Amino acid sequence: MNLPKVAVVILNWNGIKFLQTYLPSVVASIYPNLEIVLGDNGSADDSVAFVKENYPQVKILLNDQNYGFTGGYNKILNRVQADYFILLNSDVEVVPNWIAPVISLMESDELIAAAAPKILSWQEKNRFEHAGAAGGFIDTFGYPFCRGRIFYEVEEDHGQYDQTIEVLWASGAALFIKQKYWELSGGFDERFFAHMEEIDLCWRLKNMGLKVMYCAESTVYHLGGGTLDVENPFKTFLNFRNNLLLLQKNLWLRKSIFIIPMRFLLDFVTIIRFISEGKRKDAAAISKAHRNFIRHIFKNTGQRQKVRSERHADYNLQSTAGFYRGSVVYAFFVKKIHHFSQLKGL
Repeated sequence: MNLPKVAVVILNWNGIKFLQTYLPSVVASIYPNLEIVLGDNGSADDSVAFVKENYPQVKILLNDQNYGFTGGYNKILNRVQADYFILLNSDVEVVPNWIAPVISLMESDELIAAAAPKILSWQEKNRFEHAGAAGGFIDTFGYPFCRGRIFYEVEEDHGQYDQTIEVLWASGAALFIKQKYWELSGGFDERFFAHMEEIDLCWRLKNMGLKVMYCAESTVYHLGGGTLDVENPFKTFLNFRNNLLLLQKNLWLRKSIFIIPMRFLLDFVTIIRFISEGKRKDAAAISKAHRNFIRHIFKNTGQRQKVRSERHADYNLQSTAGFYRGSVVYAFFVKKIHHFSQLKGL
């Protein structure tokens, strides 16, 4: 039996310390038809030299500058040939047999376009990691959250989410995607630069009638925060600006007209909270995100994704996997629901 070719693609930017720590586990991966690719985003450190010297089996592709997470991957993957791409962060440790269970799941259904393994914390290996956990969801007002993580509350892994299910989005920390659907979707939207670009990609795939899965039979360990610190105002700007862009692109127009103004109102509450906590730079970053979004709102409207016209023949209009019809903000801050399993209606 010929196994599909898989390419693990690590996008690197001045990340030699991560490559020294985590690349050995990736190279030790067990999968017969595997290519490992380092896509370098214009690094100024010794990353490329380190990999060339120590891991000659790793293919190196170079970008001439830092194009961000989105542009960097788009340019690198244009030069990779495989049946499956695995977009893997440079700060992820893997176990030897982490690839086969996900590929087996995806091979079982033509409609599965993307998937992610269970993502646990590298520092606390019994705890889920913030960026992905056990599969991604989104609420009525566009707030992303995960099985195992709501806002800043991250759960311990007791096997409570050891069921493989369909979700809305798979984390970009370890994103499996079929090459043909990567090409059909157009890859990442480079306007995002970084943060939530994988949610946008997965939502577009879902709007095409395809599926995104969480595979409980595979586990990886993510350090997290390797590119931008949690407290970085630029990260705050990207998260809030990109969240609005995400909604404008992927919601039905009639729904977006209601939801986006509601998000502005909820974001204003967040601005007030940040000011009260002395986080004035973060408050200013949200305001900047709103201004940026409004300034480009008509341009963005003109670029609304058109994949609904390319729906798969087996598209099911009733599919609601990954969507929470309530408000996760209300559930978390008012009802004090801090665990995914406590949410009703999922």
